[in-house]
Amino acid sequence: MPRPVLDDAALHPAIRARVADAHADIVREVQEAVRRHPVVVVGMAANPWPKKARRALDAAGIAHHDLDYGGYLSQWRRRNALKMWSGWPTFPMVFVKGQLVGGAQDLQKLIDSGELKQLLA
Repeated sequence: MPRPVLDDAALHPAIRARVADAHADIVREVQEAVRRHPVVVVGMAANPWPKKARRALDAAGIAHHDLDYGGYLSQWRRRNALKMWSGWPTFPMVFVKGQLVGGAQDLQKLIDSGELKQLLA
């Protein structure tokens, strides 16, 4: 289901590049990690949920690549670019084989049901 995103035609030409380039480096870094690794956990410091996701993966014996960006008071603008790109409002963002599967609780459900192992097979 596509989500609404402001059409480029609705952006004044003078700001299109600024909008397109805003913190694009962090998005590219995550895209590259997602392309290269079967499981990626994107988180932030001091947030307990990325740690829960990583512990759940460790307990299930599933290797994962971890990326962390700032804490509650730092790098929030950069993290906002990830939220806008993915459409996911919170951290962690867990990707499995290129697909965003949600956060820590969503990941735990996939582990518990056995679906995560099927996705990785």
